Amino acid sequence: MIYIICTIVAFTAAFTGSLVGMGGGVVLIPSMLFLHHYTDTFAWATPQVIVGISLIAMVFTAFSSTVSYYKNDRIHVKIGLLFLTGSVPGSILGAYLNQFINADYFSLYFGFLMITLSFLFLFKRNKHENDDNTRKKTPALSVFIISLIVGGISGMFGIGGGSIIVPALIFLFGLSIHTAAATSMFVILFISIISAGTHIVLGHVAWEYVLLFILGAWIGGTLGAKINQLVKGNVLEWILRLLLIVIGIRLIIEGMM
Repeated sequence: MIYIICTIVAFTAAFTGSLVGMGGGVVLIPSMLFLHHYTDTFAWATPQVIVGISLIAMVFTAFSSTVSYYKNDRIHVKIGLLFLTGSVPGSILGAYLNQFINADYFSLYFGFLMITLSFLFLFKRNKHENDDNTRKKTPALSVFIISLIVGGISGMFGIGGGSIIVPALIFLFGLSIHTAAATSMFVILFISIISAGTHIVLGHVAWEYVLLFILGAWIGGTLGAKINQLVKGNVLEWILRLLLIVIGIRLIIEGMM
C-alpha cells in the first residue's frame, strides 16, 4: 500500500510539474507533509526526508520531461543555458542573503507576488506561437541579469525556480507557454542535479524511501511533457495560474504563522 501511495504522489507531482514547467515540488512536498501529520504509516516522512525525496524525484522528473521536450524541439536551449549561468550563482547568493532577513515576512510578501503573477495572465500580450523570432533575437545580457535575480529570489525564499522562470520567460521574453514550460524543465534539470548532489554528499537522502518515488516521477514527467503538446496554450496558462495561486496562499499562510 505504501508503495502505491508513494508512486501516485510522485506521478501526480511529476505530471503537474512537467505539464507547466514548475518541477513538481509544489505538489509533492505538501502531499507528503499531509500524510506525515495524518497517517502513522508515513511517520518516517520528516521534513528533512521529504526534502531529499523531492530533490531526487525532481531529477528524474526533469530528465524524463526534458528528453521528451527536446525530441519535439520545444526547448529554447540558448535561453535555458543563459538562465543557468545566472540562476546558479544567483541561488547561492540568495541562500547566503537569507540569513540576514526575516524569512517569515519574505514568505508573506513572496506569496502575494505569486498571486500577482497569476493575474498578469489576464492581460493581453504579444505571443510567439512558434517562438522563431525569440530564438533568433535573444538578448543575452538581459537573460543573464534576469536569471541572476530569479536565482537570487529562489535561493532567498527557498522555493523552486520554476514558479518564477516560467512567468519570466512568458512575460519578459515573449515565449509561448509550451516553450516556456519546456525550457523551464531544462533549467530545473541542472539545478536539481546540483541541489540533489549537495544533499547526497551531506548524507541527507534516505534512499530506502526515495526509491519508492522514482518510477512515478519518471512516468509522470514523461507523460506531462507529452500532454503539454496536446493541450491548448490558454488551458495551460489557467493551470499555471491556479498553481501560482496555490503556492502564493501556502506562502502567505506560512508567513502569518
